[in-house]
Amino acid sequence: MLIQKFGGTSVGSAERIKHVAELIQDGKRKIVVLSAVAGTTNALTEIVEDLYRGNKVAVEEKVAALTKHYEALVDQLFTSQEPKKEALTALDTHWTHIRSFTLDMFTRFEERTVLAQGELISTMLMQFYLEERGVKSALIPALDFMRIDQQSEPDMWYVQSNLERILKEQKGIDLFITQGYICRNHFGDIDNLKRGGSDYTASIIGAAMKADRVQIWTDIDGMHNNDPRVVKHTRPIRKLTFDEAAELAYFGAKILHPTSIQPARKAGIPVELKNTMEPEKLGTEISDEASGDFIKAVAAKDGITAIKIRSDRMLLAYGFLRKVFEVFERHRVPIDMITTSEVAVSLTIDSTERLDQLLEDLREYAQVEVERDQTIVCIVGHLLQEEEGHAARIFGALSNIPLRMISYGGSKNNVSILIDSSWKAEALKALNRGLFDLEA
Repeated sequence: MLIQKFGGTSVGSAERIKHVAELIQDGKRKIVVLSAVAGTTNALTEIVEDLYRGNKVAVEEKVAALTKHYEALVDQLFTSQEPKKEALTALDTHWTHIRSFTLDMFTRFEERTVLAQGELISTMLMQFYLEERGVKSALIPALDFMRIDQQSEPDMWYVQSNLERILKEQKGIDLFITQGYICRNHFGDIDNLKRGGSDYTASIIGAAMKADRVQIWTDIDGMHNNDPRVVKHTRPIRKLTFDEAAELAYFGAKILHPTSIQPARKAGIPVELKNTMEPEKLGTEISDEASGDFIKAVAAKDGITAIKIRSDRMLLAYGFLRKVFEVFERHRVPIDMITTSEVAVSLTIDSTERLDQLLEDLREYAQVEVERDQTIVCIVGHLLQEEEGHAARIFGALSNIPLRMISYGGSKNNVSILIDSSWKAEALKALNRGLFDLEA
């Protein structure tokens, strides 16, 4: 079985919905996971904010705008009147449902229900379109099988047993449509998967069904060797290991959430990143199998704060670092990078929400210096610390860039470097030339 996920831009218009409908008709047994139509979740989020404020007029205006948008989409999507009428009638039930929340107190439980409407609408439209085209398919609601436990982790036994039962009930059908992102929690209330949304849904379904592979379709042909928003000449990476993909995702590759493919990884299922607009391109395959290219890609993570903690009490003393890390644990602040010397430890964080109190507590033990507006540049590959020459190539490329911190050897897949954010573009371009022989 194949699991295919299509994001919001892939189903962002009538033409793109039609295009996706063609892509999924290849005769293979599959489950297709859809996100909300592009822009819908943002519109629903604004409606949620108005509902919390009790602004009924604003809610009505925004629902009217959504109604108008979808009426145009329906008119372009369907050719005959009957499916148009069915789609508009179904949409009216969604709009009425959203308006009903203006009649009573609005809570976070209702919020999740409102936000779920986007995926419910996109899958409904796809199923109606497939029916109009005479395609044999079935819409299987994610709310009937996707559930998270008390720790907000997927309840894999529940997902697997209910999904297998639902598919068995759909005799003679090989094409199934379902929603990404949405689920039920352990109370049975509508909730969402948060981490990676629809990608996470596809990965969970893939693991539950022991699928042959999971495909994530977006508007870019896989992960690239550098940030195309900063560097002009980049190229897609054909193969990555799960470790390499996780490093790139964590350190800035926006195409993939770092935890979204973990269920597929645990089940040993390859994940492909494909381009909906150019399906003939190979994209990126993520699996446990390493390729021969040692340095694969560069990514950058902005919004980093560096903290230098210095104390003579560190020298030849045990227990000092434990006290320091207990401060971070107490404030629930994760650390990205860390380097140490005899009397100092430097580390980085990507959240400043609790920074003032954190610094106040750290100053009980040591002198503290803070540098804001930093960027972590991450060089990712296979066995980087075990192959000779990699360090020379990396630091040679960055010979004109002031480096604030270096983390090398903690991972076989990652060399991380901290720089001031003002040097980010120049650093990425220099690495593009020095590591990949590509113009910047």
